[in-house]
Amino acid sequence: MDNVTIERMNYLIKVLDEASYNYYVLDDPKITDQEYDAYYRELETIEKLHPEWVLDTSPTKKVGGEVIDEFKKVEHTIPMMSLGDVFNEEEIIDFLKRIENSGVHSNYICELKIDGLSVSLLYEKGILVRAATRGNGIIGEDITHNVKTIKSIPLKLKQPLDIEVRGEIYMSKDTLEKLNKERLAKGEKPLQNPRNAAAGSIRQLDSKIAAKRNLDAFLYHLPNPLDYGIKTHHEALEFMKSLGFKTNPNNKIVKNITEVMAYIHEKGNIRNTLPYDIDGVVIKVDNIKDQQTLGYTARTPRWAIAYKFPAEEVLTKLNDIIFTVGRTGKITPNAILDPVQLMGSTISRATLHNEDYVLKKGLMINDTVSIRKAGDVIPEVVEAKLERRTGKEIPFKMITNCPICNTKLIKKEGEADYYCPNINCPARHIESFIHFVSRPAMNIDGLGERLMEDLYNFKFISTIPDIYRLKDKKDSLTKLEGYGEKSVTNLLNAIEVSKSNSLERLLFALGIKNVGKEKAKILAKKYRNIASLSKASYEELTDIPDIGPIIAKNVVNYFANDDNLKIIEELKDLGLNMEYIGEELNLNEDFLDKSFVLTGTLTKLSRDEAKSLIENAGGKTVGSVSKKTYAVIVGDNPGSKYDKAKELNIPIWTEEKFLEKINN
Repeated sequence: MDNVTIERMNYLIKVLDEASYNYYVLDDPKITDQEYDAYYRELETIEKLHPEWVLDTSPTKKVGGEVIDEFKKVEHTIPMMSLGDVFNEEEIIDFLKRIENSGVHSNYICELKIDGLSVSLLYEKGILVRAATRGNGIIGEDITHNVKTIKSIPLKLKQPLDIEVRGEIYMSKDTLEKLNKERLAKGEKPLQNPRNAAAGSIRQLDSKIAAKRNLDAFLYHLPNPLDYGIKTHHEALEFMKSLGFKTNPNNKIVKNITEVMAYIHEKGNIRNTLPYDIDGVVIKVDNIKDQQTLGYTARTPRWAIAYKFPAEEVLTKLNDIIFTVGRTGKITPNAILDPVQLMGSTISRATLHNEDYVLKKGLMINDTVSIRKAGDVIPEVVEAKLERRTGKEIPFKMITNCPICNTKLIKKEGEADYYCPNINCPARHIESFIHFVSRPAMNIDGLGERLMEDLYNFKFISTIPDIYRLKDKKDSLTKLEGYGEKSVTNLLNAIEVSKSNSLERLLFALGIKNVGKEKAKILAKKYRNIASLSKASYEELTDIPDIGPIIAKNVVNYFANDDNLKIIEELKDLGLNMEYIGEELNLNEDFLDKSFVLTGTLTKLSRDEAKSLIENAGGKTVGSVSKKTYAVIVGDNPGSKYDKAKELNIPIWTEEKFLEKINN
């Protein structure tokens, strides 16, 4: 091959980068696909002959190939905040009035709200060094290996800048359709919507898989524009575009509520014709200094809002109305529907709330009904289609007895809900399940009260060990109200992770009477495993500091019960850890043998996490401020403990100072 030189390689890279910029960013191709392919093949040949010349920013790196073991956590230097949502014109007007009443009179930028996943891109000297998900806004996950495969995201900028930009990764409708055809041909389950498909693609450990998914991205935010002499948001968008980033051509400067609403109506009308999914419109104050004046709440900017389009509706058949019992005894009617696809989810059930709700809507069994997602999340039965009635419909009738224990229901005066008054009703056992999965116990994220009630009432679980058998019912779980495949997968993963919890969490979760978190930890540390604890005598237990005669008796009685032992044995067989793992102590002289009080809302840690850090450093937390308190750690909106600390002249630490001390 002629002309195999490093100069030729650099020339080819320049030509291909410029071609990609024209094609993906400007939507104005300057060379044909055949020319691009010829240049690309030539570059590949040179790189194979001289691997020592290959650059990390070469266009050939877009094909993927890097495989990672896990996604590493990364901290955002500037938090990635979410936007507040509004759902109607009145709320948009209120938002704009609040801005004007604050003295700000700026233009606005209207942008399409792309239905994808947020990404932060970090460049050093113009080279992409890190891409991360939003995560919780403070901590995200490193997805650099997959983001490098996205053709519209440059590996090298047109200027050698240190810069961070943010945007949205998405999958086009055409790409999803093509991908699903390929999956069906292989006998694989199709992906339900572009957003889920994009999120699943970006979370592949093998970047070759992500590369084949043909993801795309729009950039829409520069976190620190003033550092680059930029004074408005639309200037920031133009600046990012000049560096090589793809911005959305539908962004528009508007001046008032009339123009905002005109933009929303226009884009809502063409929503289905766009090559990608959008679920709303974002409205931002254009002037950067005005943005700073307006500032932020704890979670959202005050200078931007996201308007969500009204939920789409579909028709299906109401096959039955069944009744479930909550942990308080509350009776809830539920619609059993012909399964139907709605905004990427399969819907087969929806809550009907109470008798009044059903009667007001005039619903009958066998009706054709319209379904929508309230706030694009929770399925809602909107109405019965009266014109479709055939005479085979069955009128709704409220039950008079509990569907679980057959006790006669009661209805309190002035309330819409019926209740089962039987405190021994088996449905009330749901309380113990809710406790078992709660954050201080087994900490199974996603298993909230509502879902636990559904799992019990719909016969998914009847005992605590059944929680760990839910993985065998994944297909059925995806049909529950508000739960798609991704949510169920995340839930099952959280259940699996909980198996490795240390013994003290399991002891607390089992609900042994009077054994709270602290006592559970004392017992776990003392006996190290559940087998040893189960054999402990009353006398041994009362000899342990902080374990009194009542707790000792309750522990002995618990392990003397064969039903309890059977549950423990089942949990052990299902793979739950029965040993005390504990946490390695990291003694710190700033905390050793000192007492601390926590008050207010911490932003980077939960209260339990902060407490655990203090204990591992050798300190302890107490509930009230006294002269013996070493320091009070304050978060947002601290209460009376903060005032008490000032009164007693107790040192007050911010969360930042606390973390600095801990890290020392």
